[in-house]
Amino acid sequence: MIFAAGLGTRLRPYTNDRPKAMVEVNGTPLLEINIRKLVGFGFKDIVVNVHHYADMVEDFLQSNDFGANIHISDERGLLLETGGGLQAAAPLLDGDEPFLVHNVDILTDLDLGAMMAYHQAHRPLATLATSMRDTSRYLLFDESGVLHGWTNVKAGIVRQKRPTEADLIFRAFSGIHIISPRLLQLFRRSGKFSIIDTYLDLAKAYDIREYRQAEGVRWMDVGKPEMLELARKEFG
Repeated sequence: MIFAAGLGTRLRPYTNDRPKAMVEVNGTPLLEINIRKLVGFGFKDIVVNVHHYADMVEDFLQSNDFGANIHISDERGLLLETGGGLQAAAPLLDGDEPFLVHNVDILTDLDLGAMMAYHQAHRPLATLATSMRDTSRYLLFDESGVLHGWTNVKAGIVRQKRPTEADLIFRAFSGIHIISPRLLQLFRRSGKFSIIDTYLDLAKAYDIREYRQAEGVRWMDVGKPEMLELARKEFG
């Protein structure tokens, strides 16, 4: 699943007349870049959620053949964020195999095949790609890579299942996760909510772990204009 429904407010003025998914890097829309990457790793069934300029995304997908079956999860009525968007798309994701979720504004050469192999070897409820970059919000893991909490260091907010932060490792979420279909039956929230909230809800009872991004892997969140300009150089 590609999360492509966001308003793209951080990318204005680029998103004044188009969705974030259709903003281009060197002439190619972000959505196309990520679809082709997923197809290159063997993904043949892809769900794309839509909200902002939804018709533009649908027209683009219908007029191009990417070698995959692409399904639309329609959020025109209400933008549901990542957790609500995944919950709404559940009928399109129902099956026995784990599925990958990828934010449309993330560009990376992370080996998705290796990440899937890691998930299948450990069989957690979810596997979250992480890195050591600086940010204001971190996921908290133990030494074995199991999720224990989340923190916003600027706001001084901590949510975790341990009583203290001692010995926990601060890791930045990379916007890519592999999820067991079991999770679709475990949502404790509904409507508009973050998938991170669901992970924190479930972390006390289920194994949710990180997949650590290897050194040298390129990764970029192109959600801001200045990062978009860097991406045109880095991923040209």
